[in-house]
Amino acid sequence: MSFYVTTNPVTGERVREFARATDDDIAAAIARSTQAYRQWRATATPRRADALRAVADLWRRRADELASILTMEMGKPITQAKGEVALCAKIFEYYADNGPVFLEDEVLDVAGGGTAVVRTEPIGPLVGIMPWNYPFYQVVRFAAPNLMLGNTVMIKHARNCPQSALAIEAMFVQAGFPGGVYANVFADNAQVAGMIADPRLQGVSLTGSERAGSAVGEIAGRHMKRFVLELGGSDPFLVLDDTDLDDAVAAAVNNRMTNAGQACTASKRFIVVDDVYDAFLHAFTSAMSQVVPGDPADPATVFGPLSSSAAVDELAEQVEDAVTKGARLLTGGQRSDAAGAFYEATVLVDVTPDMRAYHEELFGPVAVVYRVATEEAAIALANESPFGLGAAIFTSDPVQGRRVAEQLEVGMAWINGTSKSAPDLPFGGVKRSGVGRELGRYGFDEFSNKKLIRTVR
Repeated sequence: MSFYVTTNPVTGERVREFARATDDDIAAAIARSTQAYRQWRATATPRRADALRAVADLWRRRADELASILTMEMGKPITQAKGEVALCAKIFEYYADNGPVFLEDEVLDVAGGGTAVVRTEPIGPLVGIMPWNYPFYQVVRFAAPNLMLGNTVMIKHARNCPQSALAIEAMFVQAGFPGGVYANVFADNAQVAGMIADPRLQGVSLTGSERAGSAVGEIAGRHMKRFVLELGGSDPFLVLDDTDLDDAVAAAVNNRMTNAGQACTASKRFIVVDDVYDAFLHAFTSAMSQVVPGDPADPATVFGPLSSSAAVDELAEQVEDAVTKGARLLTGGQRSDAAGAFYEATVLVDVTPDMRAYHEELFGPVAVVYRVATEEAAIALANESPFGLGAAIFTSDPVQGRRVAEQLEVGMAWINGTSKSAPDLPFGGVKRSGVGRELGRYGFDEFSNKKLIRTVR
């Protein structure tokens, strides 16, 4: 049965199909991962670092080939796809360079004589459940630190990204990783639930929807497994009255439209104080109206299709709900005339709490702009969300920026900039945006054993 399918979002063509793994396939994968863990955790730290450097080098050498898979499979503009590949190489390299330092024993200053150290050790085989919007980066930011740590990894990728999933696995094979250290499994939800429950697996990381996160967290908790959940976001973008509007508008458009707006950390709610509201709204709407979709294979394209027709349908329903209940469309709000899964860049105002767009994540090229009277009102509205992933604050006063950042209920706050993933910066949120952190040194903490070794005399 075809379960994993590549469908070109530009044409709607079913390009390639892959069968779901059998239960025997899953059982064999778990057994291989468990056996490989014993060998991999015993591999010297410098050798694990060398293995990550080798795979980073492969990602750079095969960048064009890998990027073309993203463009074909989920419609990412080719220039952005190449940027994603480059970021993956940097993440591998970061953990190869810094992993040995992160793994050094922490010496404790203890009373009563003797010595005490905390050693960072792996915990065992892990499973990662990955989304389609950044098919390479999401996997790498989970896999790289855990492979450096000594864990083994099995990945259940999104059903519409099977060729991305296989390409990642092939890179590890070509780089010389031992069999079973990294493995792709074309599993379904029931099989993944069984994997999480298996006593040999020690943890699960999911990037995806709230519904999926709730289900995975419940299963993991029932079986006493560690978990990391990176879920949705409805990030606020605060424009305060002393900011450089040209910079703010340019950043707002770029951050809302990158990856066709399909990013958890994309700014989605634009909260603007009275004094600059009219000027910002006019400039922002004008700029958004000029962003038109194009062929993602063209290096000049910055705005491609959504990942699927179903994604367009969901976004259109959210916009229609808002307009039916009184919101105003200033630009966009329609499927594009172009063939495929295209939706126009859209700006909504007068959105109220009775509308889906007020509380839900808009996973596509739709921006909601709000007017507020004061800084305090901007903070209150920013926090009036079930999500708490990231935020952007634009102001010419660094003291004000820091003051506002400290009051926002988010995992990441950017002052005069928007969220950008980097290997050395922790990533994660609060509230319904998830649990746990990835990247940076924090990428080592979620699935590690901090073992105390005490020598009394």
